[in-house]
Amino acid sequence: MTTTYTSYKLISSDLQTSLTRVSEQPDVKRETEYYLAKIGDVKSVDDFFADSRLYNYVMKAHGLDDMAYAKAFMRKVLTEGVDDKGAFANQLSDTRYKALAESLNFARHGELATTFERAQKGMADKYMRQTLEVSAGEDNTGVRLALYFERMASSIASGYSIIADDALAQVVRTAFQLPAEFAATDVDRQAAYYEDILDLDDLKDPTKVGKLLERFTAMWEIENPTGSYDPLTVFQPSSLTGISTDLLLSINNLKLGGR
Repeated sequence: MTTTYTSYKLISSDLQTSLTRVSEQPDVKRETEYYLAKIGDVKSVDDFFADSRLYNYVMKAHGLDDMAYAKAFMRKVLTEGVDDKGAFANQLSDTRYKALAESLNFARHGELATTFERAQKGMADKYMRQTLEVSAGEDNTGVRLALYFERMASSIASGYSIIADDALAQVVRTAFQLPAEFAATDVDRQAAYYEDILDLDDLKDPTKVGKLLERFTAMWEIENPTGSYDPLTVFQPSSLTGISTDLLLSINNLKLGGR
């Protein structure tokens, strides 16, 4: 049977070919063509929310499709943007919201927000990569985790970045054989420990990230025999899943580690 590491490397070593295969899938091609044809006509946050296909495409592109129901929450994210330090997206521990607000920056650019490459081809590229990772996870969640970590590694700025993202934390805890209970310990101590065992500068080096993922996939094989792991858990917004929209709108002071 193909190992987690082998499956991950087959995709990662020829990523462009893997992404091209994804782009040619009929449903992916159909939704992407629709998105690229229509997004340029969107001139405001209201226009964006009026088209559910565009909205769902963007949410999936940023790995937030589980939060698609929370439209009032997402409207606040997009309306406030990211330029103000106190903006809603900047206060949330999950950086995916900030990334989405930067991709469709209505707060900064107004009706021109959808004309930039990041809102058009850039969004489509995100959608392809997210679809690829989800598809890989259907066969082996460890492969999805490895691909996700590879993509996100260079953006990890501190131990708090790892704590804020359950999927990143799962990779690190697995690679270094940290017990699940570690996630329940003091946040500041967790962050300090992650920074102690990882050289964060190494996470900007693809070769060193590859070594870390080789270690992760080996440990994953040992710790997660087939059928023993819920493949969705670590990719759900852990602090937000299942919370009402009204409550979501009340957490705009949420910060990492109480800082």
